Amino acid sequence: MRVGLVIDCLDWHARELIAALSSRWVETVLVRLSYCGMATASPSGLMIEGFGTTLPDALVVRTMSGGSFEAVTLRLGILHALRELGVTVWNDARTIERCVDKSMTSFLLARAGIPTPATWTIESYEQAYATAERETAEGPLVLKPLFGSQGRGLRLIHTPEDLPKIEETPGRVYYLQRFVGVKRQDGYHDFRILVVQGRVIAAMRRHSPHWVTNIKRGGRPVAVVLNEEMKTLALKAATAVGANFVGVDMVYGTDDRPAVLEVNSMPAWSGLQKVNAVNIAAILADALIAALAARRFRGAMA
Repeated sequence: MRVGLVIDCLDWHARELIAALSSRWVETVLVRLSYCGMATASPSGLMIEGFGTTLPDALVVRTMSGGSFEAVTLRLGILHALRELGVTVWNDARTIERCVDKSMTSFLLARAGIPTPATWTIESYEQAYATAERETAEGPLVLKPLFGSQGRGLRLIHTPEDLPKIEETPGRVYYLQRFVGVKRQDGYHDFRILVVQGRVIAAMRRHSPHWVTNIKRGGRPVAVVLNEEMKTLALKAATAVGANFVGVDMVYGTDDRPAVLEVNSMPAWSGLQKVNAVNIAAILADALIAALAARRFRGAMA
């Protein structure tokens, strides 16, 4: 069995997953999507780095680098094409698109009846100003990059005057979300929950003196035991975006009820691993192998 692992660099997560797959007699081939392409004269119609004219049994997308609109469209197109060819892709292009675009994530969560902060996604500065003028009367908003991760580029909007001009906004789009963080005695905290194939496998509480709690921004991971309501919401969020494995960010608001903030289709898990006894890479590897086995069995029975 040969599995492609999409990476930008050979980080700790990639090494952990390679080791887990190798111990299960699975060969891992590193793939950079920028070195892949379409080739309609080839047997598959694709060129996948490290596979020549063959195709991987599965492809795991650990990270996907940014680029021009055309480059990102091509990379997603390659993932779409692999799925059309019957290759198992975790997570596939549809899920990545749904999660990378925060506005689509919010739309899908709300449509699924999952508690999530009210959001507004607007291109016009005048419309964003009017929204902020109306909504900040009930409390602050958070301005986030529409495409962004690890807590970068977030800012609190207390008044409409806090809004940057459109040319100063990443992507020239305003993604505004109701701020629901609650400051406790020890600062702020939220939760990251890792879901794999319909199971919650790991979770942590992230503490920080700052309202941005991401581990990369200085947040501290703490072990946590989730209640059933949080587990159920995490599983529903994963289903809403169609994910095989996903990181769900959750917070308790002033009403003392959990709400889903974001869903990450390419989640890191180093912070989670520090406070969870399970081997996360091993669980991912086992789940992937089981999914491939089940798919082959269904094919044999068809």
